[in-house]
Amino acid sequence: MTMDDTHQTTTEQAPVPQTPVAQTPSAVPAEFQTQQPRPSRGGGGRFGGRGGGQRGGRPGGRGPRRDRGPQEKPEFDQRTIDLARVARVTKGGKRFSFRATVIAGNGKGRVGVGVAKGRDVQQSVQKAYHQAKKHLITVVIKDGTIPYQVEGKYSSATVLLKPSRSGIKAGGAVRVVAQLAGIGSMTGKLTRRTNNKINIARATMLALGSLRADKTRSR
Repeated sequence: MTMDDTHQTTTEQAPVPQTPVAQTPSAVPAEFQTQQPRPSRGGGGRFGGRGGGQRGGRPGGRGPRRDRGPQEKPEFDQRTIDLARVARVTKGGKRFSFRATVIAGNGKGRVGVGVAKGRDVQQSVQKAYHQAKKHLITVVIKDGTIPYQVEGKYSSATVLLKPSRSGIKAGGAVRVVAQLAGIGSMTGKLTRRTNNKINIARATMLALGSLRADKTRSR
């Protein structure tokens, strides 16, 4: 054996086994790829939102809408004649609240006045309305007006009421009380001038409450 044969023998090596390489799929153009629809959040309503009933929403769903119909008119109408912000001095400082004066009536001879306080305007008005319904009086009405002349006094307010045939001739709280009581014609006058609407309203209520159906018109 020659030297060339020896060199050739030493340089030849056993073949190395090759590991098969996974072939990657060829990229498909975007226009040929099929897009899968994305699932909607709400469960498949008409427009992908929350459906109900027959639209494919949650089982049970909201069901058909109930026909509420026309809203019932409240039994008593209310009118706020005074709203003030008041404060109470305590050890920790001043505590502010609201005071509301509300007149409630059904326009058929029933009327009342309520005064209440609350932390906000809505609460005070609601409480005053309930107070007015608790203190209702029945007013005697004859031919759309009061049967005779009456006078009412409360604190600093004195109110004189007279029958009339030409509408309500009064202002402020007297007019509001007369309208909510269902009086169509009346003349009201303050014999003692005051700007306190609460006292005027209460004096008017005392005057209307003193009316009696069995009495005759005073001259």
